[in-house]
Amino acid sequence: MAKAIPFFELNTGAKIPSVGLGTGGADPGAVAVADAVTAAIKAGYRHIDCARLYCNEKEVGCALKRLFDNGVVKRGEVWITSKLWCNDHAPEDVPESLEKTLQDLQLDYVDLYLIHWPVSMKKGSEGYKPENLTETNIPATWRAMEALYDSGKARAIGVSNFSSKKLGDLLAVARVPPAVNQVECHPVWQQPKLHEFCQSRGVHLSGYSPLGSPDAGTIKTQVLKNSILNTIAEKLGKSPAQVALRWGLQMGHSVLPKSTNEARIKENLDIFYWSIPEDLFAKLSGIEQERLVKGTVFVHETCGSYKTLDELWDGETSDA
Repeated sequence: MAKAIPFFELNTGAKIPSVGLGTGGADPGAVAVADAVTAAIKAGYRHIDCARLYCNEKEVGCALKRLFDNGVVKRGEVWITSKLWCNDHAPEDVPESLEKTLQDLQLDYVDLYLIHWPVSMKKGSEGYKPENLTETNIPATWRAMEALYDSGKARAIGVSNFSSKKLGDLLAVARVPPAVNQVECHPVWQQPKLHEFCQSRGVHLSGYSPLGSPDAGTIKTQVLKNSILNTIAEKLGKSPAQVALRWGLQMGHSVLPKSTNEARIKENLDIFYWSIPEDLFAKLSGIEQERLVKGTVFVHETCGSYKTLDELWDGETSDA
């Protein structure tokens, strides 16, 4: 019988639900994100992935409050993640940023709070102009994150878009080790070396864009159009999206698919009671690899900490 894999245990002892609804990419203030959160919780999701950057935490908060008030679900049954944006990295700005997130989400705490990128920007800056980039000081930002963990307002803390090297550097100085590294992860960008490193250090890998970016890139990099994935989906009688998501669970990481379509939201959760057999699973490692989220806007010759993409990703820019 297939192993369901409903959650993964973090180094804090907490259990993170293995499938979460991603809320990035929805229009700021769009009613669609509130409807998506409502549909997801009613369909059985117990994990919602948020961020200040997405500019829709108020709408997510309103949807959650309605669901709690109507008794659809209790707060303790839902895992809520949010993220610190780059312009709030100064230690004194970190607690204020979480406070704003908690206000918008109408919550007393988040289950997980992440540093969104290993990139620092000027306080109050908007957009991605090079002159907004400043030198990063991840250890100082992390100490402020640890204080939030101590306070109980963030029940776990972690990072996002960190290379193996950056994660290793942080682990070397952290009092509270990061519980999670949330990164791009899907069959076209599998990151086996990062996977292995995270596993060896007790850091859970969580995969954003687990279905790739359907509207971006060439046919070669469109995950759901990949011929190997589609052949496997046909053999198993599943959709390409379901196979891509189930691949993530069997690899050992949580997945955060985004959708505002109720039918697809339900389909993306139907990945627990079947599995990809070993022979077909092995074929997925033969897919040509390419990173889709490159972070080009965080790289500049004279501004910020990274002059090249190689410096941002510490060499993890091709098949890694």
